[in-house]
Amino acid sequence: MNLSGWGNYPQIDSESIGLDKKQALLDWIDDKDEVIAFGNGRSYGDSALSQHVVLCRPHNYFLGFDEVSGLLHVQAGVLLSEILEVFVKRGWFLEVTPGTRLITVGGAIASDVHGKNHHQAGCFSNSVKSFQLMLPDGKIVNCSQSENHELFNATCGGMGLTGIILDAEISLTKINSAFIDQQTIKTANLRETFEAFEKYQDVTYSVAWMDCLARGDNLGRGLLMVGEFCDDGNLYYQVKRKPGVPFSFPGFALNSWSIRAFNALYYGRASASRQKVDIESFFYPLDAIADWNRIYGRKGFVQYQFVLPRASSFEGLREILKVISDEGKGSFLAVLKLCGAENENLLSFPLEGYSLALDFKIEPGVFDLINLLDQRVLHHGGRIYLAKDARVSQAVFEKGYASVDQFRDIRQHYKMNHKFNSLQSRRVGI
Repeated sequence: MNLSGWGNYPQIDSESIGLDKKQALLDWIDDKDEVIAFGNGRSYGDSALSQHVVLCRPHNYFLGFDEVSGLLHVQAGVLLSEILEVFVKRGWFLEVTPGTRLITVGGAIASDVHGKNHHQAGCFSNSVKSFQLMLPDGKIVNCSQSENHELFNATCGGMGLTGIILDAEISLTKINSAFIDQQTIKTANLRETFEAFEKYQDVTYSVAWMDCLARGDNLGRGLLMVGEFCDDGNLYYQVKRKPGVPFSFPGFALNSWSIRAFNALYYGRASASRQKVDIESFFYPLDAIADWNRIYGRKGFVQYQFVLPRASSFEGLREILKVISDEGKGSFLAVLKLCGAENENLLSFPLEGYSLALDFKIEPGVFDLINLLDQRVLHHGGRIYLAKDARVSQAVFEKGYASVDQFRDIRQHYKMNHKFNSLQSRRVGI
């Protein structure tokens, strides 16, 4: 079967087996040189790609729920969307959710995903009480903050390189509405964007869209959306679906002119406002459009997400946005978030500061541009998010993650590096 991440770059022919076939799975893994777990294909690059993959989606049963504590026990192939469909109407929500609900619980742990509330709630691992992990020899161990703590810290954010996550216990949070009180703040430049984030940092959820092709006095302008769950008792929840993208756009459709025009129109039509919006609109606007990744054409795209320490975030983002604007290879999906404290997981992405995610169409010169951005990120003490990556070099990756050698030692100790590998792990040397 032909596999790729959500960016449709790179692609690889893979042999696969389902995680639901326990004994066959053990025999199959033992027979292969290397394997990697594959969830729902929503990591953007090559972190879940290998010549042999274990398909986790079939392993998708709900195993238990405590109505008092909100502790949910599920198999690793359960989607976040499936959790929402069952539990929102019962007054529960995910403690941490990324910008898509179409990922597996196992993938959320392996990527240690974060969301619009990282500055207050941290990463997905903060909501994980425990999980079961299959090691290279087939042994299954329970991992938590108190049991096999070393494996817990290596697996959360470890991109599937410590083994196969089988099931997990995660904590949900109580809500009294399926709606968000959202406030939109329109900013004229990067300074105003930062001031808005700082002003509203006590609000639980915050995220900003940025016009990454704006120049001069308008550099860094954007729309900051902040929100809290309403308290109206309305728990009606329905997934909204819009017409999907039926085919891959031709390569010429998305260019600097069309992106600049879209950004100018989107920013120009927006205004400061306060409104009541549903969960889908606030947390998962792109999920409503099926196959939206096709707009980047058959060659695909790369998402580039980095985080900078708080002290250097303003100057670093100013430099990076100027490079992007000058090159004219912008993105209309440019998302800025405020991140809170760094956790103890060895390869988790966020650190206290600001994170920017950008989409770049695969075209001549794009990798040269991103290489330039890498150097700006490193200069300001930042790092790259592996769950979004498809091309970072080993040297750039290592400079961003101080615990990489500890992660390698754990992999070697359990002989994980002899079995669990991906295209990405080979490229970045882990």
